Amino acid sequence: MLRIYDTRARQVERIDAGRALRMYTCGPTVYRHAHVGNLRTYVLSDLIRRVLERRRVRVVACQNITDVGHLADSSAEGAAEGEDKVLAQARAEGRSPLELARFHEESFVADASALNLRPPEHMPRASESIDLMVELIAKLIEQGHAYTVPDGSVFFDARTFPSYGEISGNRLDALRPAHRIEAVDPRKRFHADWALWKPAEGELTWDTPWGRGFPGWHVECSAMSLRFLGSRFDLHLGGIDLRFPHHEDERAQSDAAAGHEVVRHWVHGEHLLFDGRKMAKSTGNVVLLSDVVTEGLDPLAVRLAFLEHRYRQQMNLTWDTLRAADRTVRRWRARVAEWSESVSAPLSKDYADRVEAAFDDDLDTPAALRILRELERDDSVAPGAKFETFLHLDQVLALDLSIEIGKAKVLPPGAGELLEARERAREAKDWPASDRLRDKLADLGVRVSDTSEGQTWE
Repeated sequence: MLRIYDTRARQVERIDAGRALRMYTCGPTVYRHAHVGNLRTYVLSDLIRRVLERRRVRVVACQNITDVGHLADSSAEGAAEGEDKVLAQARAEGRSPLELARFHEESFVADASALNLRPPEHMPRASESIDLMVELIAKLIEQGHAYTVPDGSVFFDARTFPSYGEISGNRLDALRPAHRIEAVDPRKRFHADWALWKPAEGELTWDTPWGRGFPGWHVECSAMSLRFLGSRFDLHLGGIDLRFPHHEDERAQSDAAAGHEVVRHWVHGEHLLFDGRKMAKSTGNVVLLSDVVTEGLDPLAVRLAFLEHRYRQQMNLTWDTLRAADRTVRRWRARVAEWSESVSAPLSKDYADRVEAAFDDDLDTPAALRILRELERDDSVAPGAKFETFLHLDQVLALDLSIEIGKAKVLPPGAGELLEARERAREAKDWPASDRLRDKLADLGVRVSDTSEGQTWE
């Protein structure tokens, strides 16, 4: 069974799900396109789901859509301090907030489909879940975990939740006011308290017992996860940047309302850099999935590039690594198509078991891919067995490895190994070997061309 690193427990733990598992993933904020760094978290979520479903575990997934209330910072261009990002971006683009949110939600869903992410059973929108948030806030007030102030704000009383900080390691008594705050907010009982509801007028505001306003960012995930997954569920996923304060605040809200620990395991994926820098508009290195396609690369090259790294390791993505991943995806598809023409044989249990053990070992996808490359080169394994093994494992990899089966462009026997050897020779700049291998391929009727994207054949 899958073993995975639990951020709160600070150790790798076995996921004892029985025959059903419920998991929540913090979803996108739909005021702009998701870049490939954002998408890494959702590939992680899908990978966990596929590994568990391979073990015949029924997974019920919930992933929210934040289309209002993401007010933790104001990074959207043109956003004033504390202004909703959706409103700010809608104004900048000359659209209504609803049009903007639905456009980018559809864009995200399209990207998810291109990456072969299985859709969650529940994808609630924050704007359609305000009643759930108001109900949760009222319960926290009644229990003494939250308090109102005269201007209509509602704050969570952090000191009523003694285990705050167990996810991130931040202690309440060590926290200081945020760097943008010159003085402690006089409305708060304690400077680390956070807003559950904020007073406001205008668009994207709602009437409540405390006045008109909008929800604080952290409360939506508590309200939605409790509603759609219940007061006890197995996995909560998100990027490492959400560990604090978002997940600390969310845990405090949910556990305070439920009266017990709601989430069994907290899992976080690490940051992704592009060309050694964090993706940001200011640095001009934001890369969208559509940019990858424009470069002539298969979008699933992004998925494979992610799998080449452990989810808990910071990853530096480059165009070179994406091109290399694209070549691998295309080569494996060609090899699978080639092997499909061979005599049928059962899958290689030894190789399949080794790859699945790597998946179960805290999602050691780099090890799994190394084993697959070993299988690809192993002449002692029949082509038909390679075919069955690659297709079996593609249920988790989700690289569409069967897509070339039955198409006219099928390599003759032995050509795949020569192409792979030539690719290695080119990477090593061994040009004489590269030329010799090209001649051998020509003898097999395979014409090779070298392009800036790598070698192609016909």
